[in-house]
Amino acid sequence: MGYKVDLKNFMARCETNYVRLCQIFPGMAEESDRRLGLTSDRRREVLLSVKERTPYTTLLTIVERTTVSLDVGDSIDSNPLPVWCRAPVLSVRLYHDASLAEVVGCDKARGVHPNNPYPNRQMLQRDEKAQWNKFLEEWLVVCVKHGYVLEPDRELVNSDV
Repeated sequence: MGYKVDLKNFMARCETNYVRLCQIFPGMAEESDRRLGLTSDRRREVLLSVKERTPYTTLLTIVERTTVSLDVGDSIDSNPLPVWCRAPVLSVRLYHDASLAEVVGCDKARGVHPNNPYPNRQMLQRDEKAQWNKFLEEWLVVCVKHGYVLEPDRELVNSDV
């Protein structure tokens, strides 16, 4: 038997992801970026960047970065992890009129259907889109629970959703 999309759970996940993104990045209508630290030494951070704004939607990219220290006080932004164990770059479309956030791209993959035939050329799983949105949910839970804003004079992002 093939995979069937669980629309109820998919929409519920998109709704909670929208709420969490608005909590983490409340100024996304005016600001272009939000940086969140995930560790006390500021070596891991999540960058949310607005790529597109329309009257009813916002397109964000979300990426986790690792900072490597060279000497005391010197640091460079890079990612020392091998490609295969880095967090993916997510493209997330927020639908403000419906209060939904949906992953529309992961790394270079775009336009993935909710139910994919398997096997396929891209080697996508049957439920690839659902997995992307589940990953975003888990990532946002970590950001809400442990993240803090890396900009001066901003409140901490710590509460339960």
